[in-house]
Amino acid sequence: MNGFGGADTAICSNGMTGYLGCVKEVAEGLERREEVGEFNEPGWTELISVQQWAICKRAIDALRAEKVDFLLGGAYGLALYTGRLRDTKDADFFILPEHAPRAAAALARAGFQDYHPKLAYDRRWIYRSTMDDFIVDLIFRMANRRSDIDEVWFQRAHDVSIHGDKLKVIPPEEMLWQKSYVMQRDRCDWPDVINILYVSGHLLDWEHLINRAREDEALIFGLLHVFEWLCPDKARKIPEFVRQRAGLPPALLGMDDEVTRRRAMLLDSRNWFAPMGPASELLHTCTI
Repeated sequence: MNGFGGADTAICSNGMTGYLGCVKEVAEGLERREEVGEFNEPGWTELISVQQWAICKRAIDALRAEKVDFLLGGAYGLALYTGRLRDTKDADFFILPEHAPRAAAALARAGFQDYHPKLAYDRRWIYRSTMDDFIVDLIFRMANRRSDIDEVWFQRAHDVSIHGDKLKVIPPEEMLWQKSYVMQRDRCDWPDVINILYVSGHLLDWEHLINRAREDEALIFGLLHVFEWLCPDKARKIPEFVRQRAGLPPALLGMDDEVTRRRAMLLDSRNWFAPMGPASELLHTCTI
């Protein structure tokens, strides 16, 4: 294994320092939600290409015309809670299961093609469409069918403005819950979860998240143990009742960012960890 040298440390240190302002902005936005109900346009929206957003806007307009309520997820939704946009070739729209047929028909009328003839997918939880090599997914239940998308997702949604369009984003608790199950050979969403915890972990409604996970709460707690190892300073801000229930050790004080940088590099040397790069650059992770 290659060592983590001084040059790497300097690069990561600069990126981490520059990211602190972005973290503060995201956290303050989440805390202001009850007061203002929406966010200003985040800086990461500038990284969305004109071509990609034109396709997304076409899908958005089609769903609105059909009066199908939807929530934004995927890389765009994740960026709201991490301050960093992940490199992506698709957009995820979360809808209620009973709206799936109408939503799929609306996209078809707008010129989107079903992706199934090109690459088969499991229609029991998703409708996948494409236009100009960009994929638009309609997701109505979890991939493992642990739960359907329900009204609670919509009731707890957050707001974001992208290129002047006001949109609803899936709640961070539901995003973390959903992503915690995705740990496959060719895809793992745990890097996304760690980035959510780094920025928004102390602001989450942990009682709601644990209640959602139910008998799978041990999976969430396992993630917290990984987060504790990677970011001990941030992990100590997780509410004490959650730390005790998860069996986390007493919070460590005085652990600096250097520990986090070195441990993040042990997991992956690519630009996956949000604090280790400027917000002006796309994240590149094993998530696709």
